[in-house]
Formats: sequence, C-alpha cells, structure tokens
Amino acid sequence: MSQRANIPSLHGRRILLGVTGGIAAYKAADLTRRLIEAGADVQVVMTDSALHFVGAPTFQALSGKPVRSSLWDAAAEAAMGHIELARWPDLILIAPATANFIAKLVHGAADDLLSTLCLATDKPIAVAPAMNRLMWANAATQANVATLSSRGIQVLGPGAGFQACGEVGEGRMREPLDIRANVADLLSSGPLKGLHAVVTAGPTREPLDPVRFLSNRSSGKQGYAVAEALRDQGARVTLISGPTNLATPTGVSRIDIESAADMLQAALAASADAQIFVAAAAVADYRAAAVAEQKIKKNDAELSLALSRTDDVLATVRRTYQDLFVVGFAAETEKLEEHARGKLQRKGLDMIAANWVGGGRAFDAEDNSLHVYWNGGGQELPQASKAQVARDLVKLIAQQRSVKK
Repeated sequence: MSQRANIPSLHGRRILLGVTGGIAAYKAADLTRRLIEAGADVQVVMTDSALHFVGAPTFQALSGKPVRSSLWDAAAEAAMGHIELARWPDLILIAPATANFIAKLVHGAADDLLSTLCLATDKPIAVAPAMNRLMWANAATQANVATLSSRGIQVLGPGAGFQACGEVGEGRMREPLDIRANVADLLSSGPLKGLHAVVTAGPTREPLDPVRFLSNRSSGKQGYAVAEALRDQGARVTLISGPTNLATPTGVSRIDIESAADMLQAALAASADAQIFVAAAAVADYRAAAVAEQKIKKNDAELSLALSRTDDVLATVRRTYQDLFVVGFAAETEKLEEHARGKLQRKGLDMIAANWVGGGRAFDAEDNSLHVYWNGGGQELPQASKAQVARDLVKLIAQQRSVKK
C-alpha cells in the first residue's frame, strides 16, 4: 500500500502572480511551478525592480505565457490590455510583496502595471510580504499591513528565520508550498467546501500464487471522475485506488492498494475524519482460500480452486462510521433497480449508483449512465461522458447530504 503526496486543487483557477523587487523573487519562480502543478493557469506580472533579480524568460518558461511588466507595451495596450488583465484572474497574488509595494497598495498608487492592475480590479488580492526583519517591524509597515487587512486584502505571512541580509527574524517570504496551500483555501468553493470525501476506484487483485491473481475488468475511470468532481465542488478528496493506468487527479490525495483487505484497511483509516464515502471500486467478492507459495504448475486437465469470501468494504465502513454519508455502486446485468435497492437497504447506504455492465457497456468505455437511488427517491443520469456523469452524481450527493442533515 502506498500513498502519494497531496497536492491541493487549483484546477482551472486563474492566478495573476505579481512579482516585486526583492531577493525573494527567486522563490516566485518555484511558486509559479507549484501553482501550475496544482492545475492553475498563471500569468506573471513583474515590476521593473523585480527584473533586476530574476529575468522574465524564467517565468515565461515556467508559466507558458509572456511576462507582462510595462504599461507602455504598445501591443498589449492597444486595446487597454491592463483593464482586460485586471478582470482576468480569480486572484491577484503578490509574492514577494516588498514594503514599498505594500505602501503603494495602501495609498492607491498606480505608477506601474502591477499597481495599476491592483487598483483597477474587483478580484480578491493576496500579498506575501518579504523584507528585512526591521522593515517588517517598522510601525509604518505594520500600519500599512493592518490597513490592507481591513480592506479585505489577504496577508500571507511572513515567515521567520534566516534572511538574505544575514539577520534572523520575521520577514521572510512564506515558502511556496505554504503559499500554494493558502491560495487553495482562499479559492476553494462549492457546496462541499471544508468536507473530506473518500473515494474507492478501480479493481482489486486477489493473489492465487506468486504470479497469478483474481481480478475484474474495472478501469477505475468512473471512480477517478467522481474524485475530480468532488474536488471541483470544494471537497478535500482521498482516492483509494486499485491497480490502474490512470494518472492521479490534480489536487487529490491517492492511496494505492492491491487486495480487498488492503482496500478495507485504507478505507477505514481514511474515513475516520471524512464526511462522504463513495465506493466506486469493483472489489473482489472472493479470494483464494489458500495462496500457493510457489507457481501453480500446469499438470492436470482440470484445476479446482477453493475460494473464500472477502470482507465487505462498503458494509464495514457503514457499520463503523454511522454519521458518514455513504454512496455505493452496483454493476448489474439484470434486475438493476431491484438489486440496487436491495443493496441500498441491506447495507444501510444513503445512496446507490447502479449501472448496466456487459455487452460493451461501462467497462473500457469513455461514457456511462447511472440510475441513482435513495430512500424515497431516485434519478436517472443519462448516457454521457464519465466526467459529466460524475459531476451530475456529485450534485445529487451534495443535495441529498443536505437533506439528510
């Protein structure tokens, strides 16, 4: 069982990163990379002073966009480009924010492109201060920071520690990973904001001998799409995945497992602080009663395997966490509603999503349809891409969880 690093989700978010003239400008290059790693679209704007510390080509290479630095760019300003740029982002982030630039923000100065953008926008603004410890402690700076805070501008940091000038104290720019986490919190939205959702996806593998196993045809695509949809609705998502060839969705923490026993252990641990559990994985119902220590040789015309039941992951999670909103999946080849509603009642679920499988449906396909049931109701989600089906399912989860509360 392995766990992959959790990268907060900034999927589809547009961030204007303002870089001002301090030695911490070198950290802004790493911050650019980290924001993009989390799925953000980043446009860098630099002041003239910042260009003395780090060159524009560095940021252009990292962001994939030309760096903007001047109000007098004839091409960009032919159609009042600075106004368009001020309206583009979801957030303007100034990192590093020098004492001088903080003072300019307080007084509404607009003598360069970055300060003009800050004055001409109605988007949220955040600043990550970076300066010498005495400059930070100065009464003027403290008053300026308090003014920014009173106006709704978010102040991220600063940190404390060794400074480029050789002194030690408060004033360092907060580390890029910490700033990225702050930005993710600021931009998090949706009805599931602040909630932890656990999703299981993909198949399990039950070993027979050192080279063979029992498994199934699940690709994990629908479960991964559900994890992304939950993320996009503001949830913090843990994805427990059986063996797949799929990339980890941006902003989702992934735990890799092999067997049903592994999945049960991971699900119980991850759900301890969760509010939503979606069991989209195709978990094996049976495992070998005894796993052969050596490879089973081809000797007889027939081979019999003794199988025993695996632990029921979904039912165990339901029994263990009574307050959890639990959503099951049911893959059926006949009597879809009858079997799905039976599972809903038998396992005490809050909701179940059932789909037809076989004959080219669901498995190895890019689209799907679901019949979603809950006590006293249900809704059909028509054939669409698995991503769209997942978004529709998550909307139902948010609605029904709200009703349950």
